[in-house]
Amino acid sequence: MNAIRKRDTQGFFCSPLGYVYIGAFLAIMNLYFFATCVLTSSSDTSSVFSNMLIVFLFLMPILTMRLFSEEYKQGTDRLLLTAPVSVWDIVGGKFLAAMGVLVRALLWTIPWLVVILIFGLPSWPAILGCYVAVLCASAVFAAMGMFLSSLTESQLIAAVLSFALFLGLYVADMLSYSMDSSSILGSIFNWLSIFTRYDTFMSGQFSFGNLIYFISLTGLFLYLTARVIERRRM
Repeated sequence: MNAIRKRDTQGFFCSPLGYVYIGAFLAIMNLYFFATCVLTSSSDTSSVFSNMLIVFLFLMPILTMRLFSEEYKQGTDRLLLTAPVSVWDIVGGKFLAAMGVLVRALLWTIPWLVVILIFGLPSWPAILGCYVAVLCASAVFAAMGMFLSSLTESQLIAAVLSFALFLGLYVADMLSYSMDSSSILGSIFNWLSIFTRYDTFMSGQFSFGNLIYFISLTGLFLYLTARVIERRRM
């Protein structure tokens, strides 16, 4: 698994993709942080991290589209599938490589904490909750995007499908607010909502149930990806 992770991580940074992803993320989020916190002298980062998930809706498909689609198109998947590694090593290695790029991008937001300290006393539980929320939600998005990438050799199709899925989840979350939470459909939307659970973490309320939800959903899409790869390996 570690060999696959290193191989794919190098692939991200041997091409402009990794740098473009991190650069685009930082350009958008630093501008929003400056406008929301610096200009208003505020130490409340909740709105910054709330909009960070929206940014991931657009950027995550760019990060995950190449994970398997590029292998299929270049024919290197044959070498990968015949290598003496398990399917879970392949899936896990690629997933960790994608998450590694995302973590590198998040590390560049640490200077925000220094700026926040200048303006006052930040709520550390809320800030920690924000980072946990970002990692949990992005892990789900990465697993979903990787699964869709495993279905096609076209990176463009993989990116479009990922964006459509993420946007559909966002729309479903918006619809849940307009529905009666006591109704069956409203209850289903509320239970499935990634964004509602994300907001719970951001408020500093650590819920073991929400953590299990994110881990389970990530595991489900990793499992589905593994099943796709197993079929190609047969």
